[in-house]
Amino acid sequence: MSDLTAYEQDFHGWLLENANFMRHQQWDQLDIDHLAEELEAMAKSEKRELVNRLSLLLMHLLKWQYQVPKRTRSWRNTITTQRIDIKELLADSPSLKPYLSEKLETAYQKAKLKAENETGIDQDQFPFACPYSVDEVLKADFLPDHSRTPGNSR
Repeated sequence: MSDLTAYEQDFHGWLLENANFMRHQQWDQLDIDHLAEELEAMAKSEKRELVNRLSLLLMHLLKWQYQVPKRTRSWRNTITTQRIDIKELLADSPSLKPYLSEKLETAYQKAKLKAENETGIDQDQFPFACPYSVDEVLKADFLPDHSRTPGNSR
């Protein structure tokens, strides 16, 4: 059975087999092309996780800012949890840090849609661009004040 067939027919078995080849330094047995593909896929997955966590955090910041009477401990805890998870992800993979700034707007656009679904507030009522900086988003004690909401006095 060739590595390609193993890769296609039994991914789990293929992973274990290639891990064994590495441990025994059987470099000529490794399925290099597929290993490279899988490593790249893992890197993409880390980026997606970062954007998803950032999007969830931003959605809850919007809810916090725009639905003052409905603020709950659960929202605050979700904000805190996402911040911890993002910081942990960045600690494990520091090379993702620049990606955070790069994908803030993408995550924010997703957050607006999620916030619209959860609050009933039309996404057009939220600022077009993300109103929070990366530093604010990650700052442990930052919670947006309702006065930052367009149409309110500052």
